[in-house]
Amino acid sequence: MVTDLNELKEDLTRRMDGALETLRREFAGLRSGRANPALLEPVRVEAYGSEVPLAQVGTVGAPEPRMLTVQVWDRSLVGAVERAIRDSGLGLNPGSDGQLVRVPIPQLTGERRQELFKAASRYAEGAKIAVRGVRRDGMDQTKALEKKGTISQDDEKRWAEEVQKLTDQYIRRIDESLAEKDKEIKQV
Repeated sequence: MVTDLNELKEDLTRRMDGALETLRREFAGLRSGRANPALLEPVRVEAYGSEVPLAQVGTVGAPEPRMLTVQVWDRSLVGAVERAIRDSGLGLNPGSDGQLVRVPIPQLTGERRQELFKAASRYAEGAKIAVRGVRRDGMDQTKALEKKGTISQDDEKRWAEEVQKLTDQYIRRIDESLAEKDKEIKQV
């Protein structure tokens, strides 16, 4: 159990940072029409008898704004890498050139942009829910400490205000991240 405000804030900050980091990873996986190596992070390749992340069989790069490349280390896996990217559900159609797999990023349609923004909004709402859950835990901890007599009612109110300020700060950061992603989606 937390016994001082700094310890509480540290714990809550760490947990809220986790929610924000998860949101950033989810946003990176949304194809905005611009080449970003993070787009291929969820892709798993059938290699050596098991499914492994794409990053374990090759190097992903973005040499041009509308092109990703995967430099496959083992020539025998080029076909498996192409298949994995094609079957990933990202709407990408790779082609190989020796050990290099080229992945052109198609232009986004207006309808696809709306779908991407809706998905980004869902991810942002999920992050907000996670942050609010952390806030609820923080509030519960302060109330429990006040009931035990560890802190006074005034301290409990002050701690609750600090927890709320921290929550508001993270909700603002989530909204800013969503606005940036929306701008990125509309720009391309």
